[in-house]
Amino acid sequence: MDKVMLVTGGSRGIGAATCLMAAKYGYAVAVNYHSNQEAADAIVKAIEKDGGKALAVQADVANEQDVVRMFATVDDELGPITALVNNAGIVDQPSKVADMSAERVARMMSVNVVGPFLCAREAIRRMGTSYGGPGGAIVNVSSAASHAAGGGGAGTYIDYGASKGAIDTLTEGLAKEVASDQIRVNAVRPGVVDTEIHASGGQPDKPEQAKSAIPLGRVGQPEDIAEAIMYLAEAKFTTGAFLDVDGGV
Repeated sequence: MDKVMLVTGGSRGIGAATCLMAAKYGYAVAVNYHSNQEAADAIVKAIEKDGGKALAVQADVANEQDVVRMFATVDDELGPITALVNNAGIVDQPSKVADMSAERVARMMSVNVVGPFLCAREAIRRMGTSYGGPGGAIVNVSSAASHAAGGGGAGTYIDYGASKGAIDTLTEGLAKEVASDQIRVNAVRPGVVDTEIHASGGQPDKPEQAKSAIPLGRVGQPEDIAEAIMYLAEAKFTTGAFLDVDGGV
């Protein structure tokens, strides 16, 4: 049976590393992107160059019509998915809650929470055995900021931490809800990873500053997280689990 993986936010960072690694595991890969088609196309070309199969597909995961169209496109071009990686997410400029606008919080929740819910819904309708599917896997990309040990985003982006806390709850509940459909739902919780997301959140120096507090003495690389994602995608008797990939913090 063909293995098809959809990675949201697959054009850069953790998503891009996951797409490239998934192809090596034998998946046909749908590389979702929001606006950077050039980056997504580069990932597709890299996969195809190594003999794999891939597709770049644009969609705003916070937009229901976009998500429905994205899954339909993947159905037509690659076939129904057997694995979903809910990776797309955003941060914002450092801010305390006292200074946050409703618009900021709503945008954070739309992309980081509503998006994964919508994508999970469409994935379940294709993978679930009660829908005629073969079963499959959902891997949610949460964050160390989702729990107290990770700081919860205090002083910078509690809204981001709260959105990832919601992803943890989604993972736990959905794992139980769709187990009978032979769908496994797990989450990876990265610590500080050297990606562009820190610059987009106004903290480009965060990886360098964080190194001294990490027991392993370095920040994570996108490939470190991709390895954990692929483990959870392939682990046949694991569901409702959280894999902290944070260098021992």
